[in-house]
Amino acid sequence: MAGLLSIGISGLAASQAHLSTVGHNITNADTPGFSRQQVTQQSSGGQYIGPAGFIGSGTTLNDVRRMYSGFIDTQLQSATALNGDTKSYLDSISQINSLLADSGTGVNVVLKGFFDSVQNVVSKPTDLASRQLLMTSAESLSNRFGSVQTQMEDQGAYVNSQLKTMTDTVNGLADKVAKLNVAIKTASLNGIKPNDLMDSRDQAVRELSGLVGVKVVDQDGQFALFLGSGQPLVIGNQANTLTAEPSKDDPSRLAMIFTTPTTRIDITNVVTGGTVGGLLRYRSEVLDPAMNELGRLSLVIADQVNQQLGQGLDLNGEFGATLFGDINAANVVNQRSIAQGGNSAGSGNFDVRITDTSQLSKYDYEVEFTSATEFTVRRSDGTDMGAFDLAIDPEPELADGFSLSFAGGAPAAGDTFTLIPTRHAAGDISVALTEPKRLGLAAPLSATTGSGNYGTGSISQPELKTHLDIYAPAADQQAQQDAIKAAMPVRVVFGEVDAATGMQDYTLYDVNGAEITAAAGTYIPGQSKELPLAVTVAGITVEFSATVSGSPANNDSFTISFNRDGQSDNRNALKLQDLQSKATVDVDAAGKGSSFTTAYGSLISEVGAKTAQAQADNGATEAILTQATATRESLSGVNLDEEATNLIKFQQYYTASSQIIKAAQETFNTLLSAL
Repeated sequence: MAGLLSIGISGLAASQAHLSTVGHNITNADTPGFSRQQVTQQSSGGQYIGPAGFIGSGTTLNDVRRMYSGFIDTQLQSATALNGDTKSYLDSISQINSLLADSGTGVNVVLKGFFDSVQNVVSKPTDLASRQLLMTSAESLSNRFGSVQTQMEDQGAYVNSQLKTMTDTVNGLADKVAKLNVAIKTASLNGIKPNDLMDSRDQAVRELSGLVGVKVVDQDGQFALFLGSGQPLVIGNQANTLTAEPSKDDPSRLAMIFTTPTTRIDITNVVTGGTVGGLLRYRSEVLDPAMNELGRLSLVIADQVNQQLGQGLDLNGEFGATLFGDINAANVVNQRSIAQGGNSAGSGNFDVRITDTSQLSKYDYEVEFTSATEFTVRRSDGTDMGAFDLAIDPEPELADGFSLSFAGGAPAAGDTFTLIPTRHAAGDISVALTEPKRLGLAAPLSATTGSGNYGTGSISQPELKTHLDIYAPAADQQAQQDAIKAAMPVRVVFGEVDAATGMQDYTLYDVNGAEITAAAGTYIPGQSKELPLAVTVAGITVEFSATVSGSPANNDSFTISFNRDGQSDNRNALKLQDLQSKATVDVDAAGKGSSFTTAYGSLISEVGAKTAQAQADNGATEAILTQATATRESLSGVNLDEEATNLIKFQQYYTASSQIIKAAQETFNTLLSAL
């Protein structure tokens, strides 16, 4: 009787274990990371009964097995990291793509509106309302640049806040994994398989993978987690930390600092995968280049418009004022360089002055001092920009359109600086002119035909070739302008045609009637020729030109004068209008470059192409994640229908086992009654 009772009891125990496990599965069907569990059992050793052999003695529980595959889980972790990266990258780049391309937020529409107002003023150069409209359009353009810049900076701030929040979460999960390592090891030493603890650890690792890519190594049942290029986030029961701190390269940007009890390492450039990896990739590959490109475009527009207006005359008959503010204002040049953390005390910083906007690039620059005066410059695309020595040249000029000067301290060998010539420029552009009469829309020189001419020669309106430096000190600008005024009027007088050569001499006479022999030349009657002319006044050479055509007679003359009364002249306004299609951005040695609209269109196209690629990448990683999740669920997930079936099955097992015990009891009672 005892054997039969023992068999029944073992069956009850096994059925109870099965029922408990099924119930555990059902109640945790929606628990993240839970792996379905299954009881395994085996028959107890048989009892020897002599020649007949062995008779069964019931069942014993073998294991409560976790339905789990390390290979599948590794795939899921990898897919989670990839999808976290591409999703955060796509979410971020979609915002900047909409910002730049949308007509309500982008620059294209207001840039076109600005040149529409230029076209309007070309037809009515003396109309104050048209001039005011031009200034209003310029104000709208500067405001739009500032708005886009502000929104980009807000995105940078959002990236910072996300990095700060996520690193706190990463540290919490890393600490959780370390503690679970200890708990799992302790339980395993006691011969127990802590299935639920292992599920919790796997889920924590998956959550970590979604935030930052980690590599998992199983070391005797304990997980070791590594970041980036092998930095140990978790080893056994020890969890190191990841913090978001102001970067030494740019304190306005947070960097990823890996910290152990003895070391601190900046791993920003090696962190990949997860939401953190996607945000860092977006910032370096999209946000920073877009801000640089937008800043470059704003600098080129402000500079080219200012310089062109500076070449013309206003309604007062004076050289025009600049429309936009000085691109090298004192409060701007010292913000284009960042002294990196760790520099020597009082090392100062660079002032960066833009010298040629057409040569500006969209890159940043790293400067490293090799001595107290010598330094090297490397562009962020890897181009070596050369070595310089402040002792030889205190204001060296780089080929990319800007110069450097050091201020506020004494650098030492090893000091480093980050140059950002265009990063914040879009937010600095502003309209400085307040008086519409001061717009220089007229050309400074005009030409008239001599009253006594009797040939068929004619002359075009002259063009001032001398470039007026609108960024020079006020006294130097005034000296240039005074020299132009003092040089005029001049006369071009033609001589007889040489019968032998068919050539005709011409001579330039200054304001006092003196011949300027250096400006004399020859002309072939009947053809068209641009005459290069020049007059030197007070040490300043005034260069200009005019095109002669036809056949001037002997002693025919043309007078070139300062166009003081040419208010209705629109020639400089036409040159201002030509800037819309002129190659002014990223101009190479052959003079090839991009116009304002083409450059902005290229920025939109580049960001749009990256957005399309990001959408494709995210679609692919989502598919991979979905497949990896489905694969895990097929093995480890809880199927409620299956568990309900198992519940009924093991209820029946339990009932049947209880019947064995009842049979043993009745048999025993029968035996007692017989005795």
